[in-house]
Amino acid sequence: MNTMRKLPIGIQDFEYLRTNNFVYVDKTQYVYQLAHYGKPYFLGRPRRFGKSLFLSTLKAYFEGNKELFEGLKIAELEKEWVKYPVIYLDFNVDGYLNIDFFNQALNTNLSTHEEKWGKVENEITPASRLRGLIRRAYEKTGQRAVVLIDEYDKPLISTMETPALNEEIRTMLKGFYGVLKAEDANLRFVFLTGVTKFSQVSVFSDLNQLKDISLSEQYAEICGITVQELKDNFGIELLQIAEKQNLSYEQILEEMKKRYDGYHFSTNPEGLYNPFSVLNTLNDFTFRYYWFATGTPTFLVQHLANTGFEIPILENSITIAANSLMDYRAENEDYIPLLYQSGYLTIKNYDRELDEYTLGFPNEEVKYGFLNELLPQFPKKC
Repeated sequence: MNTMRKLPIGIQDFEYLRTNNFVYVDKTQYVYQLAHYGKPYFLGRPRRFGKSLFLSTLKAYFEGNKELFEGLKIAELEKEWVKYPVIYLDFNVDGYLNIDFFNQALNTNLSTHEEKWGKVENEITPASRLRGLIRRAYEKTGQRAVVLIDEYDKPLISTMETPALNEEIRTMLKGFYGVLKAEDANLRFVFLTGVTKFSQVSVFSDLNQLKDISLSEQYAEICGITVQELKDNFGIELLQIAEKQNLSYEQILEEMKKRYDGYHFSTNPEGLYNPFSVLNTLNDFTFRYYWFATGTPTFLVQHLANTGFEIPILENSITIAANSLMDYRAENEDYIPLLYQSGYLTIKNYDRELDEYTLGFPNEEVKYGFLNELLPQFPKKC
């Protein structure tokens, strides 16, 4: 067997994926549900878990690109394809070394849309520019604007090692994201993605109507790959790797499960596969720790080391109150929520009476990557 198909490794643009014949795991039923049953949302997921691709899918849907969805689940659900003005902001860039870099990232995002919707002279601050964009987009099209923000928290996560810069960025973002509440009447839909919720940022303090679906059972499978999706979409590749590895189809499934399955974003017992590692494995016909090799955030390693955190305890069950799981507060030095949000821990069990989760490593990739690669970076105790 020598059939090669195009696997979407690193592809985050839905239109490019669909027009260039890449394999696509259909998640469009969630696009329909979100668009028809709510308005402002936040989704937290680990890096390289499909957030950007899903946001790009939302963009294509709200821009009315019906032809891109032919043959997908939403084509059977959606009867009216309305074109809305979409303001797409992407903060998923590296750097944020100083406030100038942050301001440049903001300006680049806003300028792109101002070329289309215009700008008035007194719109100087990022908040006033975003407000103006939303209003003009509505006025010029007669349709309320859609705002999609990818990796809203990247500037904050990237500057956690420099507190003064982090605080300066935090202050600016409070006003910037606060526009989304003030302009609610001019907005059709709002969707933000990120890794964590920062309590001090207005998105989750002032913008209290934002619906956090990160732990929603209804949307638990919005990113990642279920075992059924793995079998249905990648049967050809599974058979190919079985042949290459001289293993049976069932043995390949078991190996994939041990290494890449086991992520839980609700109390649903079915786990999810890490899509980045799955796609790379099927492409290379080789089992490696692809996701872990993309790099653990430096700030996380340093913070854990500086606080004397003992990584081996993660092999045991760790409990955490439900209201703390998605809420990261830098001042309390509790990094368990961030380890969960970053994908290094996952939900193993939920105690309804105590309203707390039990956490642990999701799979072998994360467990052995953490213990073998990160542990040596910690200072040895006498």
